[in-house]
Amino acid sequence: MPLNLIHADITEMNTDAIVNAANVNLKQGGGVCGTIFEKAGAKQMKKACEKYSPIKIGEAIITPGFHLQAKYVIHAVGPIYKDGKHHEKELLESAYISSLNLAVNHHIHSIAFPLISAGIYNYPKKEALDIAISTITSFLNNHELDVNIILLDKEAVQLSEDLYHNIEHYIDTYYEETRDRLFESKSINLSPLILTNDEYSYNSLEELIQEQHETFSEMLLRLIDERNLTDVEVYKNANIDRKHFSKIRSNKEYHPKKSTVFSFAISLKLNLDETIDLLDTAGYSLSYSQKNDIIISYFIENEEYDIFKINEALFFYDLPLLAT
Repeated sequence: MPLNLIHADITEMNTDAIVNAANVNLKQGGGVCGTIFEKAGAKQMKKACEKYSPIKIGEAIITPGFHLQAKYVIHAVGPIYKDGKHHEKELLESAYISSLNLAVNHHIHSIAFPLISAGIYNYPKKEALDIAISTITSFLNNHELDVNIILLDKEAVQLSEDLYHNIEHYIDTYYEETRDRLFESKSINLSPLILTNDEYSYNSLEELIQEQHETFSEMLLRLIDERNLTDVEVYKNANIDRKHFSKIRSNKEYHPKKSTVFSFAISLKLNLDETIDLLDTAGYSLSYSQKNDIIISYFIENEEYDIFKINEALFFYDLPLLAT
């Protein structure tokens, strides 16, 4: 998955590189910065940083990870937030881009970022996360890299009041009412739906064969062609990496995870009926007894196809993200 939101300890990440939210003098600070120095080996990290110090806000440098699991540490300096009128956004974007360029130049394949400037530098966490996601996703349009954003808590993932209430209403409407109810029809029209793998009714063996004829891979590739999209557009918008997509394209019998099917449905901007059909080719069903499915259905029903916005909502509810 090219971009993922994770609640974790960044110093324990088994990625090629982790990013340290550094100060301009590249000295050991408090919080996560201090922990990174300690776990890497404070004396070694101090010596490695000294030859680059000082650097400018928005810049980054790279050092070995020493005793960390990560091979490298990229030290990026974000801005101190004042009022949003002192080029904070541009400087924060620059800190991410500088770090990502260093990663590419050092042939790094996976990297973990903290939410730069969102700690003692007081950048509003929601704004900091939005900038991180938009900057990283723009960069990933032209590069192949697995990126993790490490969130210490859910404070950064703040759903708007309207979105929160709409999702809550959607959950309340369908979750309890449909937990154990089965519906034979695929028609949605905001009707509660639970379809499981053995609950379809077929009039004949011929109908069953026709229904199961198209594999997931075949249907996916057909939909891409019908919508005049490129492979790159589709797997990038699905937050799927190129290697993963290549496996799907080369193997007609490829069996994806359910989250992967949803991700492609979002990328292709399928409606709910089309999403159900795509899920069916992989042996899955859309169930309103599962909160994941309800929340994803809410976004599809409302034609909101931003996979990162959906993942933020899933993260907010402590649910697995799409494409993981």
